[in-house]
Amino acid sequence: MPPSHYERIGGAKTLQKLTHRFYQLMNELPEAKGIRKLHPANLQNSEDKLFKFLSGWMGGPQLFVNEYGHPMLRQRHLPFPIGDVERDQWLLCMNRALQDIVPDEQLRAELSASFAKVANHMRNRA
Repeated sequence: MPPSHYERIGGAKTLQKLTHRFYQLMNELPEAKGIRKLHPANLQNSEDKLFKFLSGWMGGPQLFVNEYGHPMLRQRHLPFPIGDVERDQWLLCMNRALQDIVPDEQLRAELSASFAKVANHMRNRA
């Protein structure tokens, strides 16, 4: 069986760096202002939940499921207006975080494509 994305990215340590960098970028980039406004002032809880979700999503420990149950991503995001602009801002931050943290070009491309599918599915506004 081939290694999971979780194993290929370097496990929990690298995944924590990725999620931290993602939220740093969301905080810093003027182009991400819209998506940043949908988050609480303190991003620590969001960062922790994303880390736990991505752990299981990438084939590692099911931290999110063990603590919160099934992710039900779309349902959990319905209260937030997510259209093309918000999707694109989220992907901008994630793709830049991938560039900064993940040296493996093939892995970055695979993860970016997977993130794009999930981000498209999260849209709930025209």
